[in-house]
Amino acid sequence: MELKDTIIKRRSIRKLKKSDIVNKEMIEEILRTAMYVPSAFNMQSYRIVVLDEKGHNDLWDIVEEMLIDKMGKEKYIDRGTGEKIAGFKGGNGTLLIYEDEKVLEEKGEKFKSYKALVPSWSYQGSGILQYAIWLQLVEIGLSASLQHYNPMIDERVKERFEIDDNWSLISQIPFGLSDEELEPREFLPFDKIVRFE
Repeated sequence: MELKDTIIKRRSIRKLKKSDIVNKEMIEEILRTAMYVPSAFNMQSYRIVVLDEKGHNDLWDIVEEMLIDKMGKEKYIDRGTGEKIAGFKGGNGTLLIYEDEKVLEEKGEKFKSYKALVPSWSYQGSGILQYAIWLQLVEIGLSASLQHYNPMIDERVKERFEIDDNWSLISQIPFGLSDEELEPREFLPFDKIVRFE
């Protein structure tokens, strides 16, 4: 598949099912390739925790418990939130994307003139990393979405997976095979987004 086709094919898929083709080596290769994305000052402040099987299920159990505590069981069901969480849990695994705040502090001290900008640049790098991972998942026939149940789940996840105190949770990427029908995408007019001068 050409890069252009992969970009067009990528969608946010929230209802997943398991794929028989997924294995640790495949995910490792995707993540090793993603390491080639640009990073300001080459700081490489992103950190990734790969959850499969039990870890993946435990994560979405934590999310479910905390949402029910916050919303109440009735709203959790009536608003379709439970169905959505089950859709994530139906996949093969989840990637937890973190930023190492200690690295940001060190780079800020080293490049004092840019200290205020270092966090923004690191998040840009993290965004590129996440997109590179996502495109590779699509390329091998898998689907994913980008979720943000942080900071609500931060402490429970940190405790369950023994996360470093300096790591800050950015996103969760559940992945697997698509198990949903997609609506056509809608876009703003091109000339409202892009100007040529």
